[in-house]
Amino acid sequence: MKYFTKKIYLFLLIFLFVEIEAVSKDKSLRYTQGDISNYFLGSLSVNDDRNEKAFIHLNKAKSLKDLHLNYNIKFLRTLVMLEKFEQAFSFSRNVWQENIYFFEADLLLGLESLIKKDFISSERYFQRIEKIPDNDLISQNFVKNFLISWVKAAQNKNEESSYFVNIIPKRYSTLKELQNIFLSCYFNNSETESYFTNLINDENSNFTRYNFFLINYLLHNGEKSKAKDTISNVRKNYSSNLLLKQTDEFMTANKSGKVKKLFNCQNPKDNIAEMFYVIANLYSTQKEYNLSNFYLKISILLNRNFTPNKALLAENFFLQKKYKESQKVYNSLKSIGEIYSWYSSLNEALILSETNGQKYAVSKLRKEFSSLKKHNFQHYFELANFLKDNEIYEESIKYYSLALKDLNKKHALIPKILDRRGTSYERIGEWEKAEKDLKESLEIIPDQPYVLNYLAYSWVEKGINIEQSLRMLEKANELKNNDGYITDSLGWAYYKNQNYFEAEKFLRRAVEIMPQDPVINDHYADVLWVLEKEIQARYVWKYVLGLKSTEDELKNKIEKKLIFGINKKL
Repeated sequence: MKYFTKKIYLFLLIFLFVEIEAVSKDKSLRYTQGDISNYFLGSLSVNDDRNEKAFIHLNKAKSLKDLHLNYNIKFLRTLVMLEKFEQAFSFSRNVWQENIYFFEADLLLGLESLIKKDFISSERYFQRIEKIPDNDLISQNFVKNFLISWVKAAQNKNEESSYFVNIIPKRYSTLKELQNIFLSCYFNNSETESYFTNLINDENSNFTRYNFFLINYLLHNGEKSKAKDTISNVRKNYSSNLLLKQTDEFMTANKSGKVKKLFNCQNPKDNIAEMFYVIANLYSTQKEYNLSNFYLKISILLNRNFTPNKALLAENFFLQKKYKESQKVYNSLKSIGEIYSWYSSLNEALILSETNGQKYAVSKLRKEFSSLKKHNFQHYFELANFLKDNEIYEESIKYYSLALKDLNKKHALIPKILDRRGTSYERIGEWEKAEKDLKESLEIIPDQPYVLNYLAYSWVEKGINIEQSLRMLEKANELKNNDGYITDSLGWAYYKNQNYFEAEKFLRRAVEIMPQDPVINDHYADVLWVLEKEIQARYVWKYVLGLKSTEDELKNKIEKKLIFGINKKL
C-alpha cells in the first residue's frame, strides 16, 4: 500500500510539473521540486479545506505565481479563508494583469478600491468580472452588476445604480428584489418600509430574517415605537429566527443601540456584506461549504459588526465535521447576548456528543442551563429537545411540561411541544398520556402531517382505530407527498386492513423513496409474502439483514420469517 501511495504521489508531481511547464510557455522556469511538492500538498489541503496547512505549503511555493493561474486562485482563496485580507490585497495587486481575467483578484481589488472610496478603480475591476467564464451557482454577471450598482450608489448616482440592478438576469429575481430594497433604504426612499413589509409577507418564501432589517431601518430613522411594535408582532407568532430572538432581547432591555450597531443601510459596505451573506447561504443550502465560507468571509470583512452572521460559518464547519473550528466560532458568538450564548451552548453540546460522547455532552449542557440567570419557555423547550434527541425521554418530558406551564394557552409553540412530549411519552410506554398529547396537538392544528402520521401509525401498530388511521394517513400523504415514512405508514395501514394490493402499491413507493430503511423494506417484504410472491419477499428480507442500520430485534424477527414465512391471517 505504501508503494502504491508513493507511485500516485510521484505521478501527480510529474503531472503538475508538465502542467506548470505548459503554462509557463516562453518564460524561464524558476520552480524547484520543493515548489511543486509544496503546491501539491497545498492543493490537497485546499481540497480538504485545511486552510492553515494550505497556507503553509502554498506560501512556500510563491515562485509559481507567474507561471500557474490555479496556484494564484488557491492561494488567494486560502488567504480569504484565513481572513488575511491585507496579504490577499497585496498578492492580488502583485499577480494582476490586464490581459488575464482572474475572478478572485478582480473581486478583491475592486472591494479594496471601494473601501478606499476609489470608485473609478473599483468599477474598472468589477467590470472585468463579467468576462470570466461562469462555473458557479451564482453567475459572474450577477456579481458584477450588483457590485457596480453599489459603486454608483456610493457616489449618489441613483439612476445609474438602478440601471445596473435592472440588467441583472431575471433568474435572480429574488436577489434583485433584495438589492432594490437595500438601495431604497440607502437613498432613504419613503417607500422603504412598505418594501420591507411586502417582502416579509411574501407567502411563497421565508423572508423572516428581514424583519430585523425593517426594525433596524426604523430605529435608524428614530421610529423606536414602530420598531418595538414590529418585533412584538413577530415574536407573538414565535419566530425561531435567532437574530430576531436576540433583537427582541435587546429591545426588551432597552438596548436598541446594539441593534443599530449591527447594520446600517446608509453604509454601502454593510449592504454589500448582506448580499454576500445571502450568496453564502445559497451555497450552504447546496452543500458547497467551501464556497459558502469564502463569500461569508468577504461579508465579515465588509461588516465586522454583524457578528451574528458568523453562526452560518459555525454551522458550515459543523457540517464539514470540522468540530474544533466550529466550537471556536460558537464560543465567539457568546459575547453577542444571552440568546446567542444559549444557542452556542446547545450547539457545543452537539459537537461534544460527536467528540466526547453523549454522557459528557448532556452533563455539560445541564451545567450551562443551570448557569442561566433566568429560565424561560425557550430554554425549557430547547433543552427538552436535546434530551429527547439523546433518548433521555423522562427528563425531556419534565422540561416540555415546564415550557407548557410558562406559556399562555394561545401561544403558537404549544402544539409543537405537545407533539414532542407525546412522542417522548410513547417511547417510555405511557401510551394514554402520549395519545392525549398528540390528539390535543391536532385539535389545535389539524393539518400536521407528521403528528397525524405518528398517532395513526401508533394506532395501526396497536391494531386499533384502523379506519380512522387510514383517513388520517391519507390526509398526511396529501399534505406531505413523497415522504417515505408517511407513505410507509399508509401502506402498512392498508396491510393491517387486509387491503394487500393497495398496501403493496404504497409500500413499494416507500421503498423507492427510502431504499435503505430496514423497517420499510421489512413491511414491503411482508406484503409481498401475503401476495404469494415468496421469492421476492425472501430476497428483500435478506437485503434487510445486510443493512448496517438493522437493529438486532428486527434481525431476529426476519430470520424467523425466512424459515417459517408469515401467517396471512392477521
